[in-house]
Amino acid sequence: MATVIPFVPQQITVHLGSPNSNAANVTVPFSDYVKNVASSEIYPTWEESALRANILAIVSFALNRVYTEFYRSRGYDFDITNSTAFDQYFVNGRAYFENVSRLVDELFNDYLRRPGFVEPLAAKFCNGTTVTCEGLSQWGSQNLAQQGYNSQQILRSYYGDVETVLNAPIRGITSSYPGTPLRVGSTGPNVVVLQVSLNRIAQSYPAIPKIPAVDGIFGSRTEASVRALQQVFGLTPDGIVGPATWYEIVRLYTAVNALSELRSQGQQFYSISWAAPNSLQPGDTGEKVRHLQYMLSVLSEYIPEIPPVSIDGIYGTATRAAVLAAQRRFRLPETGTVDTATWDEIYSQYSGIETTSLRDPEIFPSLPNTTAPASGVRQVGNFGRSSANNRNLYTKTTTLTQFPGKDLSIGSQSPVNQEVIR
Repeated sequence: MATVIPFVPQQITVHLGSPNSNAANVTVPFSDYVKNVASSEIYPTWEESALRANILAIVSFALNRVYTEFYRSRGYDFDITNSTAFDQYFVNGRAYFENVSRLVDELFNDYLRRPGFVEPLAAKFCNGTTVTCEGLSQWGSQNLAQQGYNSQQILRSYYGDVETVLNAPIRGITSSYPGTPLRVGSTGPNVVVLQVSLNRIAQSYPAIPKIPAVDGIFGSRTEASVRALQQVFGLTPDGIVGPATWYEIVRLYTAVNALSELRSQGQQFYSISWAAPNSLQPGDTGEKVRHLQYMLSVLSEYIPEIPPVSIDGIYGTATRAAVLAAQRRFRLPETGTVDTATWDEIYSQYSGIETTSLRDPEIFPSLPNTTAPASGVRQVGNFGRSSANNRNLYTKTTTLTQFPGKDLSIGSQSPVNQEVIR
């Protein structure tokens, strides 16, 4: 399965003091920032495996701060501080150790994460002598290296089950905010991000109504959820997601998932992909099962013979019953297993409902079809539709905080390929 990776910023802005102090900011290349912190935090005479482990921890922690927009979502104009009470030790203008600099050039766009999570690990660490913490012990890592541990063994000794993402793409990221407000009629990946975030926040704040369908279409249900969040958190309740609302959602989503903590609940990969799987059967789990359940749940609202199902990603008894009912209704072999023919028929029926009922042109104004749809992408709005181009609504997206690199406006389209590793 394709796995999405966050971008590594070309530059990072460091506040030279605690967050609320009246200190200067400096903006430096991200690789120089890592060299500076590594040269300030660890000793160049340590074993190379200890140096590698510490550099990966430094990179991951800094990327977590950037990715979650930890400070920017709180109204600050920087990405990280140099206060060790909050972040990592950075000495503006210092020289770098040669061997540390060489290793950072190799490792600065590699980072740690938990398997199945999107966000870089908030890889906290301390020196392990005068200060101890839940994360990596710097002197402890050197002791393990002297015992023959490699860098991965050292990291897993402190952080548990982690994996290393290699060669993450480097981008000039500035802000996750889409560039223009999201409102009724907006469509696209940023609306998917909004809907996913609102639904997760709603789990912790029940006054915010959940959005039944994460479909990338900003409709009345999404607007109601936005208004409720704005009311709860003292924002103008206009149902429009401008910068203030967007960053409040980023802050809340990060908080409820503990994304900036070592014991993060994790941001999962999410997408809307309608490509037919090889097969689905009882006992299967995962995103394709969720997609199947979502389509069946929509069909059950319109076809009484199909019982409703929970969207839990588990192909259990209830899902099998709904599949059997759909196969019976659509005159397919009643196997309880979803082959290509069953998936395509369920999708075709769902797509018809989506087109006629879930897209009200008065609520979701269509856009002129000025550009032919990209291969493999099903566009949103009143576009030309064909069986060859209606399989994927969006490619995998990791956008909690990823600025697409250009302003989004009417007529913008999603690229087919995001940066992925396989």
